[in-house]
Amino acid sequence: MDYILNPAYTLLLAVIVLLTGRFLNKYIPFLNKYNIPEPVAGGLLGAVIFYLAHHFFGMTISVNKPMQDFFMLMFFASIGLSANFAKLKEGGKPLVIFLIAISFFVLVQNGVGMAVASMVGLDPLMGVIAGSIALIGGLGTAGAWGPIFETKYAVEGASPMGIASATFGMVIGGLMGGPLARYLIRKHQLASPLNPEARLENDNSPISDKEYAFESPQKVRLITADNAVVTLGMFAFALVFAEIMKNLTMGTAFELPPFVWALGGGILLRNVIESGFKAEIFDRSIDVFGNTALSLYLAMALVSLKLWQLADLAIPMIVLLLAQSVAMWVFAVYISFRVMGKNYDSAVLASGLCGFGMGATPNAIANMQAITNTYGPSHKAFLIVPLVGAFFIDLVNVVVIQGILKIFG
Repeated sequence: MDYILNPAYTLLLAVIVLLTGRFLNKYIPFLNKYNIPEPVAGGLLGAVIFYLAHHFFGMTISVNKPMQDFFMLMFFASIGLSANFAKLKEGGKPLVIFLIAISFFVLVQNGVGMAVASMVGLDPLMGVIAGSIALIGGLGTAGAWGPIFETKYAVEGASPMGIASATFGMVIGGLMGGPLARYLIRKHQLASPLNPEARLENDNSPISDKEYAFESPQKVRLITADNAVVTLGMFAFALVFAEIMKNLTMGTAFELPPFVWALGGGILLRNVIESGFKAEIFDRSIDVFGNTALSLYLAMALVSLKLWQLADLAIPMIVLLLAQSVAMWVFAVYISFRVMGKNYDSAVLASGLCGFGMGATPNAIANMQAITNTYGPSHKAFLIVPLVGAFFIDLVNVVVIQGILKIFG
């Protein structure tokens, strides 16, 4: 029996998942110790419950997909609306270095995937599906490329493999980032956990101009109804822009996932308003709506994971995905952390890399929030990761995938 929840039930479920995650993190020391994000803790518990319902009662419970996609697009639009050109300039050299390093990792991820796929007797192109398509690209990219690989390149089973790999990556990306950053911070003595008094003082202090979007979700933002209405209009523009561009570029060389267009629409609108009309942007409103969309999207995405798809994976697939997990850990610890300066910011960046390198940008943000809530702020990480993870790396990924297909397709 298949049950698809309507929007109201989906929203209620997402809120319950978030509150459950908060409860679990508060009372289970392991989750708090290793900085597991609240949506991941609550979402995985919900996914396990849904798996048991499927296994014992034959029930498949799904959230309302349009609503889940809506909150995902809102999150990416908020990244764009937070990215003025001044902030891009602030990113400067570290942003370029991080982008170059992660671009190299796209090649590593596909190289590992193709090599292991060949070793276990699979089509090497299956390694690309379980490489940057599903892991860097995420569920949307996997769903888009899977049918192409099946029809044009005769890679049988590419679609289910892509979805299962992206599902696995989202889980591992959310679980790996916190412990990895904590390991780096403790090993190199980069920071100490904030004591309860300092954490409370940090939470209650007003948001500062130096803090970027998503950096301090627990802090109070003072907004008015007028601010909220104008900000919602800006989000609506970004989402409409994404819909129009998706339809205009479909089937062309410029076709990109809708979330990239939502982010681009946000950047365009933000800078036209600021530079062209010299008007003020309400960053605090954008932060509130963006963090809300992020939490609700992650809760919906994780609770709706069909864990039985992972259980049905053949042994070769599991070997391939475990190899990708090891490659992610090694790259984050020994390359990303080192080239970014071997400091606290680079440890937080490494946790973000695990998030979008194995799953998606929302995972990256949640990983970094879990770390900074414990050890203190990292302005650089929250400037660089959203721009690289949600925008630049997708462009690099498309180029790399097309190049591989021309050589091996």
